[in-house]
Parts: sequence; structure tokens; C-alpha cells
Amino acid sequence: MSEQKIPTLPNPNRRRFHAACLAALFLVACSSKERGSDSARFSGSRAADLPPTEKGREVVFYALSLLDTGYRFGGKNPQAGFDCSGMVSYIYAQAAGVKVSGSAADIARQGTSVGHDRLRPGDLVFFNTLNRPFSHVGIYIGDNRFIHAPSTDGKVRIDDLGSRYFSERFEEARAYFD
Repeated sequence: MSEQKIPTLPNPNRRRFHAACLAALFLVACSSKERGSDSARFSGSRAADLPPTEKGREVVFYALSLLDTGYRFGGKNPQAGFDCSGMVSYIYAQAAGVKVSGSAADIARQGTSVGHDRLRPGDLVFFNTLNRPFSHVGIYIGDNRFIHAPSTDGKVRIDDLGSRYFSERFEEARAYFD
């Protein structure tokens, strides 16, 4: 009797598949329970996220497929690499058909401001990382985490809003979908 081999995905695709499965678990676990205060959100406590919109869910899945894409200042597509605003603009256009463009500060002037307790997967989170307002942007994916294209380490990655670095630099969250 011959052994039957189970097909496996090549390593980069396997990593993306696992990231998408993890995101699906986060999104399935979402509920509409109220969350604690802003200070509790960033102190490490975990409360249920508001459920994502359909476009927000698509944005998160698409963003997760771009994990480990290289960083490039001014980059606007996966082949060239991304900077933070280029990544957000590309994902919003491809996954949700929503046009946001310009720098992180330009994008921050669009959308609707939301508090930490009203964040949904797919919303954008803004930071002051260069000693100027709204100098960095990422996409909230749920469970107090966001995906972004930082120049540090040079790849699209996931970080926690509650980390000391990002909680001290957080400025605002904005929603772009109803």
C-alpha cells in the first residue's frame, strides 16, 4: 500500500494562510460587549472588540496576506515595498474599494474619529512616531493589535497597541466604513 502525501503550501503561503486563520479566529470571537476605559485598553486588559463591518473584515484579511512585505519609503505596492501610508492606501483600494491617499497625516484628516472603546477591525490607528502629529498609520485587526509597515526591521508586521512604545505615541483612531 502506498503512502498518501498530504500536500503542503510553500513556506511563504503557509505563513500567510496561518495568519489569515488567526485573523478569522479573532474576528469570529468579536462581540458587541462594551469595553473598559481607554487606560484599561492600553494597560494590557483584553475586552471584546466590536464586530467588524464587511469591508473591515476584507481589509484585515487582505492586510494579513501582506505580512513580511518589505518596507520602502514612498512604496505603494507589494512589488516595490510599502511605507505605512502606501500600505494603507493600497489595502483600502484593493480590499474595500475605498480611496484614501497621501501621507499618514493626510489620511488622518479623512474618516470619522472613534474612541478606543469603539474600534473595529479595519479601522485605522495613528501615531506620533517622528515628533510630528499623525506621522505613522496602521490598520487595527482586533484584540488590541494592528498591522503596519514600520521602517524598523523593514517588513509589514503586527504590533500591540498596549506596548509601551505605541501606547505612548498613540494619537487617534478613525473609521472609514459604516
